[in-house]
Amino acid sequence: MLQGILAFDWLGLSGNAWFTIVVVLLLFAAMIFSKLRVDVIFLLGMCALYLSGVLDLKTAFGGFSSASVIIIAVLYAVIAGLNYTGVLNWVVKHMMGSPKTVSRAILRTMFPVALLSSFLTNTTVVALFIDVIKIWSKKLGISPSKLLIPLSYASGLGGACTLLGTSTNLIISGLYTDRTGTQMGIFTPTLVGLFCLVVGVISIVALQKLLPTRVSPLSNGGDEDLTLELHVPSRHRLVGMSLQEIYEQNPNGFEKNKNSILAIRRFDNEVEVATPETYIMGSDNIIVSGKAEQLQWICEHLNLKNDHLKGYLENAVNNRTCGKKTILASLIMLAMVLLSAFNVLPLLSSCMLAAIAMVVTRCCTSTQAANSINWNILIVFSGSICLGKALESTGVAQLIANNLLNICGSNPYVALVAICLVGTFITEFISNSATAAMFCPIAISAATTLGVNPLTFCIGLMISVNSSFATPIGSPTHMLVYAAGGYKFTDFTKIGLPMNVIILAANLFITPIVFPMYPA
Repeated sequence: MLQGILAFDWLGLSGNAWFTIVVVLLLFAAMIFSKLRVDVIFLLGMCALYLSGVLDLKTAFGGFSSASVIIIAVLYAVIAGLNYTGVLNWVVKHMMGSPKTVSRAILRTMFPVALLSSFLTNTTVVALFIDVIKIWSKKLGISPSKLLIPLSYASGLGGACTLLGTSTNLIISGLYTDRTGTQMGIFTPTLVGLFCLVVGVISIVALQKLLPTRVSPLSNGGDEDLTLELHVPSRHRLVGMSLQEIYEQNPNGFEKNKNSILAIRRFDNEVEVATPETYIMGSDNIIVSGKAEQLQWICEHLNLKNDHLKGYLENAVNNRTCGKKTILASLIMLAMVLLSAFNVLPLLSSCMLAAIAMVVTRCCTSTQAANSINWNILIVFSGSICLGKALESTGVAQLIANNLLNICGSNPYVALVAICLVGTFITEFISNSATAAMFCPIAISAATTLGVNPLTFCIGLMISVNSSFATPIGSPTHMLVYAAGGYKFTDFTKIGLPMNVIILAANLFITPIVFPMYPA
């Protein structure tokens, strides 16, 4: 234990406060410069704060039992039910239509994607729509790169519209509840999110000339191509092998088209474009593209088994139609949303009942539901709660808030601008969940010090950390389309910087109107 070593005060801060600052800076550095898994980084941070005595055991690891983390866990089971019953495939097939122009294609892309991203994980939605964009681009005679960036942007903007849209919103909501004792509803950020979404869609249409025309190196033809992810267990025989070695050992399946492996999504959610020199590590996801039969061959010969993937491929190969369970899963999802939206049940209770209903009605099996949970993400969220408590309990959040206010003055609108601006900038380089965890306590402290509504600052921050447009590393969905669209790094910067400014301005305009600084 380091309690004795940290028993000092310097520049008005305790040893615990200084140690917390060092931990935060090291977390930033590790996420930006190292290849360590994000969940490992946060877990190390939690251990450091406990071993140093900054937090006790219950506080340091209490995030695992927090409502927001449990909500995220049970939502994975709900999403599994929607996947296995074909709900998502039906939405993709019937909501897109056949646009005739680029502008209409952008609209038809962004609104359905944003709607789905309001209730499902962004990565899942983008992966489902990548192939639809390929089909459209061929029908329209344009490059897929004209539509794939809007696809990714829409998933981020849509995710900001509800608490269910992204785990970042749940983190901010959880920290807000811990600090104020007031819970946000599912649709608390909806009005602000919808306004920013509409502004974002209009802006993309207006700025479409900044969307690049690229030749995708990953296009392999055919209107029936699928893009899916295959999970590699930690003890799988592929671990440690390069893609070149995999190609050489499986010539019958890969010799004609090595581009069927598009990218590798690492265990920390970073996506790398696949090259022959890329190595496979345990818990990676291999992103593959091709005809359903080809992907089925890859699954069998590489021994990458996944119940969800098997069902997905069987549905594609056999051309099965949606059945009764498709409707049932949709009704369960709708009931979950309505029960919480109208305050019949708390969000956690409605999510739990929906997850149980998915399993009981066999929309998914208990094994499928359990396997769908991303434990790495849950560790990151638990760590973010731990970090927020450390920043608050040691007085660091209050100190930063005070210094921010000294710079911004006593004007709460200037302080809101500063917090949203910093949030937008930081989330271009590290995960939006980490940014939210670090800055939410600061935002709440700043609002409390100024005597204004902390919900205003929390919603503003929520929109900001979901608005990373200027770099492909700002979001896992950007990296998915980065590979599929054949983009250059600067392609995102050219259109992303204007988008950052536009959405920041829209956020700062609408948030104080919907959530006044001084509520009546």
